[in-house]
Amino acid sequence: MNTRIFLSAPDVSGVEERYLVNALRSGWVAPVGPDLDAFEAEVARRCGTAHAVGVSSGTAALHLALLAIGVGRGDAVIVPTLTFAATANAVVYTGAEPVFVDSLPGDGNLDPDLTAATVAELRREGRIVSAIVPVDLFGSVAEYASLTDLGVPVIEDAAEALGASRDGRPAGSFGRAAALSFNGNKIITSSGGGMVVTDDKDLAARCRHLATQAREPVAHYEHRDIGYNYRLSNLLAALGRAQLSRLDEMIGRRRALRERYAKIFAATDGTRLLGEGDTGHSSDANCWLTTLIVEPERAGWAAADLGAWLAARDIETRPVWKPMHAQPVFRGHRAAVTGVADRLFATGLNLPSGSGMRDDAQRRVFDAIGDFLDAR
Repeated sequence: MNTRIFLSAPDVSGVEERYLVNALRSGWVAPVGPDLDAFEAEVARRCGTAHAVGVSSGTAALHLALLAIGVGRGDAVIVPTLTFAATANAVVYTGAEPVFVDSLPGDGNLDPDLTAATVAELRREGRIVSAIVPVDLFGSVAEYASLTDLGVPVIEDAAEALGASRDGRPAGSFGRAAALSFNGNKIITSSGGGMVVTDDKDLAARCRHLATQAREPVAHYEHRDIGYNYRLSNLLAALGRAQLSRLDEMIGRRRALRERYAKIFAATDGTRLLGEGDTGHSSDANCWLTTLIVEPERAGWAAADLGAWLAARDIETRPVWKPMHAQPVFRGHRAAVTGVADRLFATGLNLPSGSGMRDDAQRRVFDAIGDFLDAR
């Protein structure tokens, strides 16, 4: 009997078991400890930053980074409309207003020119634009050169992009700070967790302070700020360290999967892989998720048709993120849209991309796709 093939299941091995057992035997079960210190140092080194603060989720990392640069009530914050809700939610937590901006058609990342026009328009209206939060979509690093020239602090949402790079710079090294995620389906997982990475010593210290309930360094419990219970535990950090030690091999397997997808769809009219052919993107992406774009007018079938075919064979796929400006909770919020994100949502399908997919599972996926294409 076949088992379900997931979109991006955790990839764990005996390495993770050893790290966890060692952490348990050390006695540092909670809340912090030497594995957390080591994980922070190792992630900072991988991202090319001076500092890292381990926290409970990627959302917490975004929230803390925004608070640390002073984002507050009534401010405007630029957010891609094509993203997971956490990016916008973290802005709302600060009391600021997310302003949604559309995507580039090639890779789905934030449109720099439209961002510049939106920032200029908001400033003409007298609005304070306190941050831009680009998202490195599906593991492909956004175009930061233009975004960092706008005179607005940039917080990089690199939740999907650990191990990716652009122009020789690793994801997480752009902007004032970046947020990483170690959720269960990410490129590496600590079961749950995230991290703020930055070169700014004071910003890192502020995030660390707020993440530990903003407790003052005195013998009794004293608080001058509202804080949060956001710190990552030592046990989860141990799991994250084990995963990080295997990151390059896991990225290699995801890239190999993407190459196989590229070959199988190369002869199929009306299809492309998101980010395909974009210089500085495809070759440097971590390929967290491979995304197929289907033009039904040319292909003769829709992305949803392939998704349904694979679902019937117990193979998970997922549509591209539904744009934030179309989400009921954010409907009515200000948005600068060109229709690109809406089109990508309508025509995109995330394919199984997990590094833990073994040969038999890969054969099932590619045989099923081949049967689907043959049937058309």
